[in-house]
Amino acid sequence: MPFLPAGLEFNVIIAYAFGIILIYLIGRMFLMPIKLVFKLIYNGLVGGIMLWVVNFVGGYIGFTIGINPITALVAGFLGLPGVVLLILFKIFIN
Repeated sequence: MPFLPAGLEFNVIIAYAFGIILIYLIGRMFLMPIKLVFKLIYNGLVGGIMLWVVNFVGGYIGFTIGINPITALVAGFLGLPGVVLLILFKIFIN
């Protein structure tokens, strides 16, 4: 690349740009309203507990939902509606 000054590689420019974008995103994350953070934590706890309850009770009747990163994210972000969605998905797929 003839337009770059001596000693400045394209990879270094990309790394600096990525670093600046990362600093911006982290700054935005710290400026999120605390209410939203507590809502995400609450949904995650309720979703995880409900997923555990469904597997505990469903184990007696042969109905379980595998706990993997996808089901954990759905139950964590959506809470109780996410667990209901996973149950309906399991019923209609199997």
